Amino acid sequence: MFKSLNLFRSLPGIKSSLPTLKSHPVVTFSDPLQQQLAQQVEHCYQIAESKLGKRFPRPEISFALRGKSAGTAHLQLNKLRFNPKLLNDNQQAFLDDVVPHEISHLLAYQLYGRIKPHGLEWQHLMQHIYARVPRTTHSFDTRSVEGKTFEYHCQCGPVDLSIRRHNKVIRGETQYRCRRCRQQLTSEPVSLSK
Repeated sequence: MFKSLNLFRSLPGIKSSLPTLKSHPVVTFSDPLQQQLAQQVEHCYQIAESKLGKRFPRPEISFALRGKSAGTAHLQLNKLRFNPKLLNDNQQAFLDDVVPHEISHLLAYQLYGRIKPHGLEWQHLMQHIYARVPRTTHSFDTRSVEGKTFEYHCQCGPVDLSIRRHNKVIRGETQYRCRRCRQQLTSEPVSLSK
């Protein structure tokens, strides 16, 4: 028999009704899309406070994230970082999915302490607070944020390494192997002589 998980039943300080919530000032960003995201962060916090009957400190919001990650939550710092390029390319998905995803990380940490990043507590918050499917990764097209790559070779053919990995090879810090054939990757094409 399946027993439903009610993670909030045993939380101290949860009341069935919450007094009127104090409005938190929303940080102002000059970019309209970033401002819209900041307003969505506030909206998501108000939903969580209403459903959980508990107030939460607002996080610092930054748009300095680069690379293929859409967003990150820095738990101990109570900070959210978002990727401005991916935000621009995937506006509605950011507001609907990325913002609740990252806020759920902060809420889970504040409610339960150190837990698995996408564990049951986080999943429960995503489903019951924000009514979102708890996905661990996004499926955005990241070609616009991919950095320069360098072609390496093995018996399987060419393999692209990021500039970070390429520089580690150049400095002699590491060597990489192909995941399929397990051969060491080289910057020179591999001859396929038999």
